[in-house]
Amino acid sequence: MATDVTDAWSLSGKRAFITGGARGIGRAIALKLAERGSAVVVADAHPGPFSGERYYRLKRRFSGDEEQISTEDAIRALGGAAMQLQLDVADADAVSRAAETARDAFGQIDILVNNAGIVNNIASIADMAADAWAHELQVNLSGAFHCTQALVPAMAEQGWGRVINISSVAARQPGMGQPAYTASKAGLAAFTQSIAQEFGARGVTANAIMPGLMATPLVLSMPARLRQSMIARTALQKLGTPEDIAELAAFLASDAARFITATAIPCDGGLLGAPAG
Repeated sequence: MATDVTDAWSLSGKRAFITGGARGIGRAIALKLAERGSAVVVADAHPGPFSGERYYRLKRRFSGDEEQISTEDAIRALGGAAMQLQLDVADADAVSRAAETARDAFGQIDILVNNAGIVNNIASIADMAADAWAHELQVNLSGAFHCTQALVPAMAEQGWGRVINISSVAARQPGMGQPAYTASKAGLAAFTQSIAQEFGARGVTANAIMPGLMATPLVLSMPARLRQSMIARTALQKLGTPEDIAELAAFLASDAARFITATAIPCDGGLLGAPAG
């Protein structure tokens, strides 16, 4: 795939493994890394084109992009190299097998994007079931651990690697009714620092991105009044897009970001910097 970026921004010859890459932020990151020249492994619990009338209706409100073809096919249509795997990141054995499949197809993985996550257990601390708490942490936090353990030591052996963890502004500004999501995303930001410290001397950087209010089905499905009140709290007075996160991820994956590690970078339109109250 041809690129117009400078050598420092180019990902030509690199190979990326992206969890949760079938749609939303993960899909946008996969397409952007492929645009910069990377081969891409898309690992997702539901890897095919995302179906669902409600999802498409919400997407059309914002951009009209219905994501009717898989991420793999979208990359190949643009001239890139890609493969798509069905993967539950909470299953450590399945992650190990997926890592081997990816290496068999493309060789050593250079870039890991831990994006897979869920936020479907809305409950107070008093009411949240123990199994619901455990499941959310298994996917959002343990999933990133499994992928890191399976792929990053080999990056260190080759002397170059990038780990990008998709956290959330909720790690610093928790929302009501999301104790498991908040804990998992805060844990992911802290885990990023552990990765950076353990592997940094061997050429691997690790950074987290903290998305704010993005134009995703979850946000678009909110009552309009609630959504607008949240947008009003941002400095830019608008929602972000998955492409905004993808641009930052592509930068962090490149040599242009070679001296940036152990950070958690908000991409939130100024939400965290908003005045209290």
